[in-house]
Amino acid sequence: MIKRFQEIIKDAIREGLSDIYITGGHPMVSRKHGVIQFHGAVKWTHQEVDDLLRQILTPRQLDVLRERKSVDNAMSISNIRIRINTFTTNRGMSMAIRVLSGYIPTIDELNLHPALHEISKITSGLILTCGATGVGKTTTIAAIINGINSSRPAHIITLENPIEYRFQSKKAFIQQRELGPHMPSFAQGLLDALRENPDVIVVGELRETDSMQIALNAAESGHLVIATLHASNPEEAIYRLCNAVPSNSQNEVRYQLASTLQWLIVQQLVYLKKFGFRVPLLTIVRGTQAVKSTIRENKLNQLENAIQIGKNEGMFTAERYLTEYLETRQSFIPPTRIFRPSMETSNEIIYESPLTKDTPAQKSLKQNSPGTDVEPIIIRSEYGHDEMENMLTIDEGASLQDLIRKMES
Repeated sequence: MIKRFQEIIKDAIREGLSDIYITGGHPMVSRKHGVIQFHGAVKWTHQEVDDLLRQILTPRQLDVLRERKSVDNAMSISNIRIRINTFTTNRGMSMAIRVLSGYIPTIDELNLHPALHEISKITSGLILTCGATGVGKTTTIAAIINGINSSRPAHIITLENPIEYRFQSKKAFIQQRELGPHMPSFAQGLLDALRENPDVIVVGELRETDSMQIALNAAESGHLVIATLHASNPEEAIYRLCNAVPSNSQNEVRYQLASTLQWLIVQQLVYLKKFGFRVPLLTIVRGTQAVKSTIRENKLNQLENAIQIGKNEGMFTAERYLTEYLETRQSFIPPTRIFRPSMETSNEIIYESPLTKDTPAQKSLKQNSPGTDVEPIIIRSEYGHDEMENMLTIDEGASLQDLIRKMES
Protein backbone atom coordinates (compact mmCIF):
# COMPACT_ATOMS: atom_id res chain seq x y z
CA MET A 1 0.00 0.00 0.00
CA ILE A 2 2.74 2.45 0.95
CA LYS A 3 4.63 1.94 -2.31
CA ARG A 4 1.46 2.49 -4.32
CA PHE A 5 0.71 5.63 -2.31
CA GLN A 6 4.25 6.94 -2.87
CA GLU A 7 3.87 6.55 -6.62
CA ILE A 8 0.61 8.52 -6.57
CA ILE A 9 2.29 11.39 -4.70
CA LYS A 10 5.28 11.37 -7.07
CA ASP A 11 2.90 11.43 -10.06
CA ALA A 12 1.11 14.39 -8.48
CA ILE A 13 4.37 16.36 -8.48
CA ARG A 14 5.10 15.45 -12.10
CA GLU A 15 1.58 16.37 -13.26
CA GLY A 16 1.19 19.49 -11.08
CA LEU A 17 -1.75 18.18 -9.03
CA SER A 18 -2.54 20.27 -5.96
CA ASP A 19 -5.11 17.95 -4.33
CA ILE A 20 -5.82 14.21 -4.36
CA TYR A 21 -8.99 12.52 -3.08
CA ILE A 22 -8.98 8.81 -2.26
CA THR A 23 -12.11 6.96 -1.11
CA GLY A 24 -13.07 3.30 -1.16
CA GLY A 25 -14.77 1.86 -4.24
CA HIS A 26 -14.48 5.08 -6.25
CA PRO A 27 -12.01 6.28 -8.89
CA MET A 28 -9.31 8.56 -7.51
CA VAL A 29 -10.04 12.27 -7.98
CA SER A 30 -7.55 15.12 -8.23
CA ARG A 31 -7.49 18.86 -8.66
CA LYS A 32 -5.20 20.67 -11.12
CA HIS A 33 -5.26 24.47 -11.46
CA GLY A 34 -8.44 24.36 -9.40
CA VAL A 35 -10.26 21.95 -11.77
CA ILE A 36 -11.53 18.54 -10.61
CA GLN A 37 -10.56 15.54 -12.73
CA PHE A 38 -11.27 11.80 -12.41
CA HIS A 39 -8.71 8.99 -12.73
CA GLY A 40 -10.85 6.04 -13.80
CA ALA A 41 -7.94 3.62 -13.92
CA VAL A 42 -6.95 4.28 -10.29
CA LYS A 43 -9.38 2.81 -7.78
CA TRP A 44 -8.86 1.74 -4.17
CA THR A 45 -11.05 -0.81 -2.43
CA HIS A 46 -12.48 0.02 1.01
CA GLN A 47 -10.12 -2.48 2.62
CA GLU A 48 -7.09 -1.01 0.81
CA VAL A 49 -7.89 2.46 2.12
CA ASP A 50 -8.17 1.04 5.64
CA ASP A 51 -4.85 -0.79 5.27
CA LEU A 52 -3.12 2.35 3.98
CA LEU A 53 -4.38 4.41 6.93
CA ARG A 54 -3.16 1.79 9.39
CA GLN A 55 0.31 2.25 7.92
CA ILE A 56 0.51 6.04 7.60
CA LEU A 57 -1.30 7.09 10.79
CA THR A 58 0.39 6.86 14.16
CA PRO A 59 -1.35 5.10 17.08
CA ARG A 60 -2.26 8.54 18.51
CA GLN A 61 -3.79 9.64 15.23
CA LEU A 62 -5.74 6.39 14.95
CA ASP A 63 -7.11 7.00 18.45
CA VAL A 64 -8.24 10.50 17.39
CA LEU A 65 -9.82 9.05 14.24
CA ARG A 66 -11.80 6.51 16.29
CA GLU A 67 -12.99 9.20 18.69
CA ARG A 68 -13.66 12.11 16.32
CA LYS A 69 -14.27 10.19 13.05
CA SER A 70 -11.70 12.48 11.42
CA VAL A 71 -8.06 13.45 11.89
CA ASP A 72 -5.58 15.91 10.38
CA ASN A 73 -1.91 15.16 9.87
CA ALA A 74 1.01 16.19 7.70
CA MET A 75 3.85 13.98 6.57
CA SER A 76 6.67 13.66 4.07
CA ILE A 77 6.48 11.00 1.37
CA SER A 78 9.58 10.59 -0.82
CA ASN A 79 10.71 14.06 0.29
CA ILE A 80 7.33 15.54 -0.70
CA ARG A 81 5.34 17.30 2.03
CA ILE A 82 1.62 16.52 2.12
CA ARG A 83 -1.26 17.44 4.43
CA ILE A 84 -4.01 14.84 4.89
CA ASN A 85 -7.51 15.14 6.28
CA THR A 86 -8.92 11.67 6.91
CA PHE A 87 -12.67 11.51 7.48
CA THR A 88 -15.57 9.06 7.56
CA THR A 89 -18.19 8.89 4.79
CA ASN A 90 -20.82 6.48 3.53
CA ARG A 91 -17.99 4.88 1.52
CA GLY A 92 -15.97 4.31 4.69
CA MET A 93 -12.69 6.14 5.18
CA SER A 94 -11.83 8.94 2.76
CA MET A 95 -8.68 11.05 2.37
CA ALA A 96 -8.31 14.63 1.15
CA ILE A 97 -4.61 15.14 0.41
CA ARG A 98 -3.02 18.53 -0.28
CA VAL A 99 0.37 18.39 -1.99
CA LEU A 100 2.34 21.23 -0.43
CA SER A 101 5.09 23.34 -1.88
CA GLY A 102 8.38 22.24 -0.40
CA TYR A 103 9.65 25.78 -0.88
CA ILE A 104 8.92 28.46 1.73
CA PRO A 105 7.98 31.65 -0.15
CA THR A 106 9.16 35.13 0.77
CA ILE A 107 6.97 38.13 1.60
CA ASP A 108 7.64 39.58 -1.85
CA GLU A 109 6.80 36.31 -3.63
CA LEU A 110 3.45 36.22 -1.79
CA ASN A 111 2.58 39.66 -3.20
CA LEU A 112 2.37 41.07 0.35
CA HIS A 113 3.10 44.66 1.24
CA PRO A 114 6.87 45.20 1.60
CA ALA A 115 6.30 46.83 5.00
CA LEU A 116 5.87 43.31 6.42
CA HIS A 117 9.65 42.92 6.17
CA GLU A 118 9.83 45.18 9.25
CA ILE A 119 8.35 42.40 11.39
CA SER A 120 11.57 40.40 11.22
CA LYS A 121 13.30 43.20 13.17
CA ILE A 122 10.80 43.18 16.06
CA THR A 123 12.12 41.40 19.17
CA SER A 124 9.12 41.48 21.54
CA GLY A 125 5.36 41.94 21.57
CA LEU A 126 2.42 40.38 19.76
CA ILE A 127 1.94 39.88 16.01
CA LEU A 128 -1.57 38.70 15.06
CA THR A 129 -2.50 37.38 11.62
CA CYS A 130 -6.26 36.98 11.23
CA GLY A 131 -8.69 35.80 8.59
CA ALA A 132 -10.87 32.91 7.52
CA THR A 133 -9.63 29.38 6.82
CA GLY A 134 -7.77 29.04 3.54
CA VAL A 135 -6.73 32.68 2.98
CA GLY A 136 -3.02 32.00 3.50
CA LYS A 137 -2.40 32.95 7.15
CA THR A 138 -0.05 29.99 7.71
CA THR A 139 1.96 30.83 4.59
CA THR A 140 2.23 34.50 5.57
CA ILE A 141 3.57 33.50 8.99
CA ALA A 142 5.97 31.03 7.34
CA ALA A 143 7.33 33.90 5.23
CA ILE A 144 7.76 36.05 8.36
CA ILE A 145 9.59 33.22 10.18
CA ASN A 146 11.76 32.73 7.12
CA GLY A 147 12.63 36.43 7.25
CA ILE A 148 13.73 36.16 10.88
CA ASN A 149 15.60 32.93 10.15
CA SER A 150 17.56 34.62 7.36
CA SER A 151 18.32 37.87 9.15
CA ARG A 152 19.21 37.37 12.82
CA PRO A 153 20.15 34.80 15.46
CA ALA A 154 17.11 33.78 17.51
CA HIS A 155 15.58 30.73 19.16
CA ILE A 156 12.23 30.14 17.45
CA ILE A 157 9.69 27.60 18.74
CA THR A 158 6.62 26.88 16.61
CA LEU A 159 3.42 25.23 17.90
CA GLU A 160 1.39 23.99 14.95
CA ASN A 161 -1.53 21.78 13.92
CA PRO A 162 -0.23 20.21 11.77
CA ILE A 163 3.32 21.17 10.72
CA GLU A 164 2.97 22.25 7.08
CA TYR A 165 6.27 23.96 6.27
CA ARG A 166 9.45 22.37 7.61
CA PHE A 167 12.17 24.90 8.40
CA GLN A 168 15.91 24.45 8.37
CA SER A 169 17.87 26.54 10.84
CA LYS A 170 19.91 29.28 9.16
CA LYS A 171 20.79 32.19 11.43
CA ALA A 172 18.00 31.21 13.81
CA PHE A 173 17.60 27.93 15.72
CA ILE A 174 14.11 26.62 14.90
CA GLN A 175 12.25 23.87 16.74
CA GLN A 176 8.80 22.79 15.52
CA ARG A 177 6.16 21.04 17.63
CA GLU A 178 2.88 19.57 16.45
CA LEU A 179 -0.37 19.27 18.38
CA GLY A 180 -0.82 15.61 19.33
CA PRO A 181 2.57 14.02 18.67
CA HIS A 182 4.58 16.68 20.53
CA MET A 183 2.15 18.45 22.88
CA PRO A 184 -1.33 17.73 24.26
CA SER A 185 -2.64 21.30 23.76
CA PHE A 186 -1.53 24.74 22.62
CA ALA A 187 -1.75 25.95 26.22
CA GLN A 188 0.63 23.23 27.43
CA GLY A 189 2.91 23.85 24.47
CA LEU A 190 3.08 27.54 25.37
CA LEU A 191 3.88 26.77 29.02
CA ASP A 192 6.63 24.38 27.92
CA ALA A 193 8.04 26.89 25.45
CA LEU A 194 8.39 29.54 28.15
CA ARG A 195 10.74 27.19 30.02
CA GLU A 196 12.95 26.73 26.94
CA ASN A 197 14.31 30.30 26.69
CA PRO A 198 12.81 31.18 23.28
CA ASP A 199 13.09 34.54 21.55
CA VAL A 200 10.14 33.90 19.24
CA ILE A 201 7.07 31.74 19.88
CA VAL A 202 4.77 30.96 16.95
CA VAL A 203 1.27 29.72 17.82
CA GLY A 204 -0.65 28.06 15.01
CA GLU A 205 -4.00 29.16 16.37
CA LEU A 206 -5.30 31.04 19.39
CA ARG A 207 -8.65 29.48 20.18
CA GLU A 208 -8.93 28.49 23.85
CA THR A 209 -8.95 30.99 26.69
CA ASP A 210 -5.88 29.43 28.34
CA SER A 211 -3.71 29.71 25.24
CA MET A 212 -4.81 33.32 24.67
CA GLN A 213 -3.89 34.32 28.22
CA ILE A 214 -0.53 32.53 28.18
CA ALA A 215 0.32 34.07 24.79
CA LEU A 216 -0.39 37.57 26.13
CA ASN A 217 1.69 36.86 29.24
CA ALA A 218 4.56 35.65 27.05
CA ALA A 219 4.42 38.78 24.87
CA GLU A 220 4.26 40.97 27.99
CA SER A 221 7.33 39.28 29.46
CA GLY A 222 9.54 40.23 26.51
CA HIS A 223 9.06 37.45 23.95
CA LEU A 224 7.95 37.95 20.37
CA VAL A 225 4.70 36.00 19.94
CA ILE A 226 3.36 35.44 16.42
CA ALA A 227 -0.11 33.87 16.27
CA THR A 228 -3.15 33.35 14.06
CA LEU A 229 -6.71 34.06 15.09
CA HIS A 230 -9.98 33.50 13.27
CA ALA A 231 -11.46 36.98 12.87
CA SER A 232 -12.80 38.89 9.86
CA ASN A 233 -11.75 42.38 10.96
CA PRO A 234 -9.52 44.06 13.57
CA GLU A 235 -12.40 44.89 15.92
CA GLU A 236 -13.53 41.26 16.00
CA ALA A 237 -9.97 40.06 16.69
CA ILE A 238 -9.53 42.41 19.65
CA TYR A 239 -13.05 41.66 20.91
CA ARG A 240 -12.35 37.91 20.83
CA LEU A 241 -9.15 38.26 22.83
CA CYS A 242 -10.61 40.61 25.42
CA ASN A 243 -13.84 38.68 25.89
CA ALA A 244 -12.24 35.26 26.17
CA VAL A 245 -11.88 35.84 29.93
CA PRO A 246 -14.46 36.54 32.66
CA SER A 247 -15.72 40.13 32.83
CA ASN A 248 -13.73 40.90 35.97
CA SER A 249 -10.48 40.13 34.09
CA GLN A 250 -11.24 41.92 30.82
CA ASN A 251 -9.70 45.25 31.82
CA GLU A 252 -6.42 43.48 32.62
CA VAL A 253 -6.44 41.70 29.24
CA ARG A 254 -7.16 44.98 27.42
CA TYR A 255 -4.17 46.59 29.13
CA GLN A 256 -1.99 43.59 28.24
CA LEU A 257 -3.10 43.68 24.62
CA ALA A 258 -2.63 47.45 24.39
CA SER A 259 0.90 47.22 25.79
CA THR A 260 2.03 44.26 23.62
CA LEU A 261 0.30 44.63 20.23
CA GLN A 262 2.80 45.39 17.47
CA TRP A 263 0.98 44.35 14.28
CA LEU A 264 -2.53 43.11 13.59
CA ILE A 265 -3.02 41.86 10.03
CA VAL A 266 -6.37 40.72 8.64
CA GLN A 267 -5.89 38.76 5.43
CA GLN A 268 -8.36 38.04 2.63
CA LEU A 269 -7.93 36.96 -0.99
CA VAL A 270 -9.22 39.12 -3.81
CA TYR A 271 -9.42 38.24 -7.50
CA LEU A 272 -7.76 40.76 -9.80
CA LYS A 273 -9.37 40.43 -13.22
CA LYS A 274 -6.47 42.31 -14.85
CA PHE A 275 -4.03 39.56 -13.87
CA GLY A 276 -6.38 36.57 -13.74
CA PHE A 277 -5.54 35.33 -10.23
CA ARG A 278 -6.07 36.10 -6.55
CA VAL A 279 -3.72 38.08 -4.33
CA PRO A 280 -3.77 38.87 -0.59
CA LEU A 281 -5.91 41.83 0.48
CA LEU A 282 -4.74 43.10 3.87
CA THR A 283 -5.96 45.29 6.67
CA ILE A 284 -2.89 46.48 8.59
CA VAL A 285 -3.05 47.83 12.14
CA ARG A 286 0.12 48.99 13.88
CA GLY A 287 0.56 49.33 17.65
CA THR A 288 0.62 53.13 17.67
CA GLN A 289 -0.32 55.21 20.70
CA ALA A 290 -3.71 55.98 19.15
CA VAL A 291 -4.45 52.28 18.62
CA LYS A 292 -3.21 51.35 22.11
CA SER A 293 -5.44 54.03 23.70
CA THR A 294 -8.44 52.84 21.70
CA ILE A 295 -7.93 49.28 22.98
CA ARG A 296 -7.15 50.31 26.56
CA GLU A 297 -10.24 52.53 26.80
CA ASN A 298 -12.43 49.89 25.10
CA LYS A 299 -13.47 52.22 22.28
CA LEU A 300 -13.28 49.66 19.50
CA ASN A 301 -15.87 51.55 17.45
CA GLN A 302 -13.16 54.20 16.97
CA LEU A 303 -10.53 51.74 15.74
CA GLU A 304 -11.21 52.30 12.04
CA ASN A 305 -10.75 56.05 12.54
CA ALA A 306 -7.39 55.33 14.22
CA ILE A 307 -6.39 53.21 11.20
CA GLN A 308 -7.38 55.98 8.80
CA ILE A 309 -5.49 58.60 10.79
CA GLY A 310 -2.47 56.27 10.95
CA LYS A 311 -2.02 56.24 7.17
CA ASN A 312 1.40 57.87 7.46
CA GLU A 313 2.43 55.23 10.01
CA GLY A 314 1.84 52.36 7.57
CA MET A 315 -1.73 51.42 8.44
CA PHE A 316 -4.36 50.39 5.88
CA THR A 317 -8.04 49.63 5.85
CA ALA A 318 -8.95 46.91 3.36
CA GLU A 319 -10.48 49.52 1.03
CA ARG A 320 -7.38 51.71 1.03
CA TYR A 321 -5.08 48.72 0.62
CA LEU A 322 -7.01 47.72 -2.51
CA THR A 323 -7.04 51.18 -4.12
CA GLU A 324 -3.68 52.53 -2.96
CA TYR A 325 -1.55 49.39 -3.16
CA LEU A 326 -3.04 46.52 -5.15
CA GLU A 327 -4.61 48.58 -7.94
CA THR A 328 -1.49 50.70 -8.40
CA ARG A 329 0.95 47.81 -8.80
CA GLN A 330 1.98 47.00 -12.33
CA SER A 331 2.80 43.33 -11.82
CA PHE A 332 2.34 40.43 -9.40
CA ILE A 333 3.97 37.03 -9.12
CA PRO A 334 1.46 34.35 -10.24
CA PRO A 335 0.57 32.01 -7.33
CA THR A 336 1.03 29.01 -9.64
CA ARG A 337 4.74 29.79 -9.79
CA ILE A 338 5.10 29.82 -6.00
CA PHE A 339 2.56 27.24 -4.83
CA ARG A 340 3.22 24.53 -7.37
CA PRO A 341 3.75 21.15 -5.68
CA SER A 342 7.48 20.56 -5.26
CA MET A 343 10.08 18.56 -3.39
CA GLU A 344 10.96 19.68 0.13
CA THR A 345 14.05 21.79 0.64
CA SER A 346 14.40 20.44 4.19
CA ASN A 347 16.20 17.10 4.37
CA GLU A 348 16.11 16.60 8.14
CA ILE A 349 14.88 13.22 9.36
CA ILE A 350 11.43 13.16 11.00
CA TYR A 351 11.97 11.10 14.13
CA GLU A 352 9.54 9.95 16.81
CA SER A 353 11.26 8.92 20.01
CA PRO A 354 10.16 5.60 21.52
CA LEU A 355 10.28 7.34 24.92
CA THR A 356 6.94 9.01 24.13
CA LYS A 357 5.18 5.78 23.14
CA ASP A 358 3.15 3.55 25.46
CA THR A 359 4.72 0.22 26.35
CA PRO A 360 2.68 -2.96 25.73
CA ALA A 361 1.96 -3.11 29.48
CA GLN A 362 0.65 0.48 29.52
CA LYS A 363 -1.52 -0.16 26.47
CA SER A 364 -2.98 -3.26 28.12
CA LEU A 365 -3.65 -1.35 31.33
CA LYS A 366 -5.48 1.41 29.45
CA GLN A 367 -7.57 -1.10 27.50
CA ASN A 368 -8.50 -3.22 30.51
CA SER A 369 -8.98 -0.55 33.18
CA PRO A 370 -12.48 0.81 33.89
CA GLY A 371 -13.39 4.11 32.19
CA THR A 372 -12.24 7.13 34.14
CA ASP A 373 -15.43 8.97 33.30
CA VAL A 374 -17.55 6.66 35.52
CA GLU A 375 -18.80 8.55 38.56
CA PRO A 376 -18.27 6.66 41.83
CA ILE A 377 -21.17 5.92 44.15
CA ILE A 378 -20.42 7.39 47.57
CA ILE A 379 -22.38 5.94 50.48
CA ARG A 380 -22.93 8.47 53.26
CA SER A 381 -22.14 7.36 56.80
CA GLU A 382 -24.49 7.96 59.68
CA TYR A 383 -22.22 10.83 60.77
CA GLY A 384 -22.79 12.71 57.51
CA HIS A 385 -19.24 12.52 56.13
CA ASP A 386 -17.83 10.38 53.33
CA GLU A 387 -16.21 7.16 54.44
CA MET A 388 -13.35 6.13 52.13
CA GLU A 389 -14.03 2.47 52.79
CA ASN A 390 -17.62 3.00 51.66
CA MET A 391 -16.65 4.35 48.20
CA LEU A 392 -17.77 2.03 45.40
CA THR A 393 -16.71 2.38 41.76
CA ILE A 394 -19.00 0.71 39.27
CA ASP A 395 -17.44 -1.50 36.61
CA GLU A 396 -19.51 -1.05 33.44
CA GLY A 397 -19.08 -4.78 32.66
CA ALA A 398 -20.47 -5.96 36.00
CA SER A 399 -23.95 -7.44 36.32
CA LEU A 400 -26.58 -6.01 38.65
CA GLN A 401 -26.27 -9.09 40.91
CA ASP A 402 -22.48 -8.54 41.21
CA LEU A 403 -23.08 -4.91 42.13
CA ILE A 404 -25.63 -5.81 44.84
CA ARG A 405 -23.30 -8.42 46.32
CA LYS A 406 -20.45 -5.89 46.37
CA MET A 407 -22.62 -3.31 48.13
CA GLU A 408 -23.71 -5.84 50.75
CA SER A 409 -20.15 -7.01 51.49
